[in-house]
Amino acid sequence: MPRSRLIVCAGEELFASFFQPAQQRRLSRLFRWQRDGARKITPALKRKLVTTQALITTWDSPHFSEDLPRLAPQLRIIAHCGGEVKSRFDRPLFDDLTITAAPGPMARATAEMGAALLVYSARNVDFYRGELRKRSNRIYSNLHLHGGTESLMGREVAMIGFGRIGRALVDLMKGFDLKWLVYDPYAPKPQATKYPVRFVALKTLIPRAHLLVLAAALTNETRGLLSRDRLARLPDGAVVINVARGGLLDLTALTNEVRRKRLRCALDVTEPLEPLPVGHALRTLPGAIVTPHIAGSNQGVRQEMAQIVMKDLESFFRGGGVENRVTTAMLDRMT
Repeated sequence: MPRSRLIVCAGEELFASFFQPAQQRRLSRLFRWQRDGARKITPALKRKLVTTQALITTWDSPHFSEDLPRLAPQLRIIAHCGGEVKSRFDRPLFDDLTITAAPGPMARATAEMGAALLVYSARNVDFYRGELRKRSNRIYSNLHLHGGTESLMGREVAMIGFGRIGRALVDLMKGFDLKWLVYDPYAPKPQATKYPVRFVALKTLIPRAHLLVLAAALTNETRGLLSRDRLARLPDGAVVINVARGGLLDLTALTNEVRRKRLRCALDVTEPLEPLPVGHALRTLPGAIVTPHIAGSNQGVRQEMAQIVMKDLESFFRGGGVENRVTTAMLDRMT
């Protein structure tokens, strides 16, 4: 296979977290490649684009507008190391070029984070950690006399969204004998027989959601779905667990509910306030667990993404198809 020209749009450290030395050598066998760490389209990047046939992008890459074919007249394919592509490339580019993504490895890792937060929240571990920070052992005597009530076993769990992450989470939690209530109007109906879930309307789910997991894509339809009014209709003591996108909920309203001690939360995502400001109440409020978007960020996941990207690029330039193309028709239901 003649070596095509390729640009990897990533800074040195971010690039190394995706592409190990062996993968870099594989890149060199397949392509004449170079790396560009600019986060915006600079004159230097423009000069490189003129002769390139392929791009590898990451979450630090520039946004590419619909005039990219003019800047890169030989460009045929963009392979993205990640799952979210809609905000990175103007819509016409999905028709003009082959654009691929690599969301698969992130789904299972994100589901793992959801499982961890679900168990941690259901057992109210953070409360007990707080009790042991006090200069008192009263919690021991209370538990000795009365026992604890917290458990996840056999509980009903509500979930919004039943895509890759939601399905992976249900699979991971099979041993807990959970009863899943799911809201996802676009999930294929046969999935209700393949998975132990019951699909319900949102108005049915909200008042029963003592444990609520957000696993939906962020679209025009789902932005702000968990509004102040819907948060107010959650049961007292409910826990909101978000491993999907921060924009699915009203963060200010949720913060107020947690401050009032009516709701609890476990959030791995808080965008658009991400990083969460150092003075934000959710960093220290009892009943709030916040992690810095760690669900799908580990290096093993990144290296799996790089393998998927490499496989699609290799197949494409050998005249075969790609497995992970994103089409215009898919965009409206994607984050």
